[in-house]
Amino acid sequence: MSRSLRTALSAALIALSCLFTPFGALAAWAAYGLTDTRGYVTTMAPLASDPAVRDAVADTVGDGVARESGLNPVFLREAVRSFTATRAYRSAWDAGNEAAHTAVMHALRDDGRDSREGRADEPVTVDLATVTAPLRRQLTVDHVPFAERIPVEHTRVALLPSDDLTALRKGYRVLDVAGFWLPLTAVVFAVAGIAVAACRRRAITATALGTALGGAFLGLAVAVGRRLTLADLPDPAHRPAAGAVYDALTATLRTASWLLLALGLTMAAATWLSRPGSPAVRLLRRRRASAAPAQAPEAEPTRVRA
Repeated sequence: MSRSLRTALSAALIALSCLFTPFGALAAWAAYGLTDTRGYVTTMAPLASDPAVRDAVADTVGDGVARESGLNPVFLREAVRSFTATRAYRSAWDAGNEAAHTAVMHALRDDGRDSREGRADEPVTVDLATVTAPLRRQLTVDHVPFAERIPVEHTRVALLPSDDLTALRKGYRVLDVAGFWLPLTAVVFAVAGIAVAACRRRAITATALGTALGGAFLGLAVAVGRRLTLADLPDPAHRPAAGAVYDALTATLRTASWLLLALGLTMAAATWLSRPGSPAVRLLRRRRASAAPAQAPEAEPTRVRA
């Protein structure tokens, strides 16, 4: 293979690797980060104490109860806001997130047997008893009066309509495949591009800079996604709470973008500094030469020896 052909093939493989890197990180985050129920609950748990989230919960629950009961919404909001500072609320928060995530993932991972048998998909629902049961248990532990009398009724609340399930299942299957193969393909293309390159040092530098650029692009995409997500919310008052949830869910993705950026720049700097004739290499050679012991001069023959 000629040198020009090897250079062109290496450039193409490295370009594909750098292109797949941010998309591979995004797919892996969606396929393995968002779909893990335990990890999701752990990520969402600190938000129970977030002031913006507490205010949003107080407003939503207080207004909903006010519409049903006809009571003063201001009083109900303050009551709910005070309740969000208790351990019972945090227990109910974790239980609700776990139940909701489990129900959604069960629906997405369904193989569609109901559709093949001629039965329409049902909407994704969650049982309120999964929230009220741990809530009553925690209130009882905290010795709240009449806590044991709180009713635990099995009431289903809709999370996702049945019309959206088909598209969501297809998207989940695509992410499940892409989350594994895209990162692996990026690594294979990078290794192959460096292996066939006529000048491997330049290929490594190009791969490192492309990886850093991919990390920067991923971080920019996360920031733009946050801006667009908050802009689409109908209620501006809930944007701080939505921003806190978005930041918590994308924390791993932002960390991955910084790691790609730092790894790429570090590799590029190391390759540049270790090239022949670089100032660092010349300085290292001078230090080695100065540290070497000087050769003793040969003694001149004395008159007796002569």
